[in-house]
This record gives sequence, C-alpha cells and structure tokens, in this order.
Amino acid sequence: MDLFAKMDELKRQWTDQYVTVKPERAELQRFAGIVGRVVTVNYNGRALIDFQDGGWYDVAASEEFLNKLDPAEGRAKYKNVNSAQPIPDKQS
Repeated sequence: MDLFAKMDELKRQWTDQYVTVKPERAELQRFAGIVGRVVTVNYNGRALIDFQDGGWYDVAASEEFLNKLDPAEGRAKYKNVNSAQPIPDKQS
C-alpha cells in the first residue's frame, strides 16, 4: 500500500468521528474530558480536530492518542457551533 492510499484510509476511518484524547498523554492534557470532532486527516497522518473552542488542533490519527466515541454519545456531548460549520455566524 502506498503512502497516499494509507493516508486516504486514515481519512476514511477518522473523518467525522467524535473523539476524546488519551488523558495519560501529557501533551494532550489540555483536552482531557472534552469531546472533539475530527474534521479531516491531513497527509501527515494528523487528525484535525475541533475541540469546541473555535480552533482546530492536529493530533496523530491513531488509537494510541485518541478514543473514538459512539456516534450518538459523541453528538450528545459535542455542543459546538463555530468555524468548523459550513457557514459560520459572523462574530460581533
């Protein structure tokens, strides 16, 4: 499998998934307990995640770093309307 095929597979597996970070990872502590939504996966294998604060953060698209949530649970806990929406509201 070539690199592009591998990255496309990661994108299929992770895009639009609701996730939480592995809290034991020191570099991800600031996101502990926050549900995020994977917007996409770039060709460096990093998931671009919206953690409900208006920014997107890149985290390795791997179960070593992320926990996938059940879609219904993720939708219920993800309460965000920001720049990740198709047409964001204007800021005042």
